[in-house]
Amino acid sequence: MADLRSDTVTRPTAGMREAMAAAEVGDDVYAEDPTVNALEAEVAALFGHEAALFAPTGTMANQIALQLVVPPGDELLCDADAHVVTYEVGAAAAYGAISTRTWPTLGAGLDPAVVAAMIRPDGYFAVPTRAIAVEQTHNRGGGGVIPLATLRELRRVADTAGLALHCDGARIWHAHVADGVPLHEYGGLFDTLSVCLSKGLGAPVGSLVVGSAARIDRARFLRKRMGGGMRQVGVLAAAGRYALAHHLDRLADDHARAARLAEALAPCGVLAGPVRTNIVPLDLTGHRLDARALATAARAEGVLLSVLGPRTARLVTHLDVDDAAIDHAAKILPDLLTP
Repeated sequence: MADLRSDTVTRPTAGMREAMAAAEVGDDVYAEDPTVNALEAEVAALFGHEAALFAPTGTMANQIALQLVVPPGDELLCDADAHVVTYEVGAAAAYGAISTRTWPTLGAGLDPAVVAAMIRPDGYFAVPTRAIAVEQTHNRGGGGVIPLATLRELRRVADTAGLALHCDGARIWHAHVADGVPLHEYGGLFDTLSVCLSKGLGAPVGSLVVGSAARIDRARFLRKRMGGGMRQVGVLAAAGRYALAHHLDRLADDHARAARLAEALAPCGVLAGPVRTNIVPLDLTGHRLDARALATAARAEGVLLSVLGPRTARLVTHLDVDDAAIDHAAKILPDLLTP
């Protein structure tokens, strides 16, 4: 079975399990788990920030970060397909009382000038904009990488308007490997980041909020409020530390396998865009199969894929997909997608 639904389906490797079993632990609510503390310090240093906070999920990490930069009742700007407004079940409104407004979906091809024109200042009886959020890499944008020059211009836009800039960096590790941009350079552009350990890096659970020491002090309180206070969680933090040490550089293998899939599917005319990282987006508009029918037919042949919409599907390469699985998918899917 070639499971290409998501990079969240990975399982801990033998080495990761050994690291988890051997982890030194303590009570993290008291900030006394040494393995968690080491993970937080390591990730903060990677991004050039003062501090980080371990959270059980990427959604919680994102929502904590947004509450750090947008007061209740004020506004966040992001794109219409952003994870924070598409896949986090209204958490920004429900937990942070945050109003969101979106620019048209462009994936990684966002235009800072469009964002700048949307900013609302204080006064005029309008909801003031307080922060901008971007996604790196962009999930529904096919794993696209926002260029460094675009992010620098967006930072200039935010600074000019006095706004904070947040990065949903669930897959920022892929951007780092694909474009060679140092993690600390990405970190220097954002006031807050969320970074995920349980996708391409292959840990079983966990994300981190990254920011200033003062913001992370506040984040610890927000995490507790949201039910994210954890006890002897060093067994999970150890998996994250192992992933950073052993699974970061190998993301290039996932990119190469995704490119092989894209090459096999190119003659079918269903690729929704260029494949830069580990996500192969499919646009089935006008095809004889819709996304659900394709997924059903592919499953019967031992290939699993994600249905994102009636005519939109996705293939994702990851740690548990080897060359043999790619060979199988590259044989099965073009046959199913023949016009």
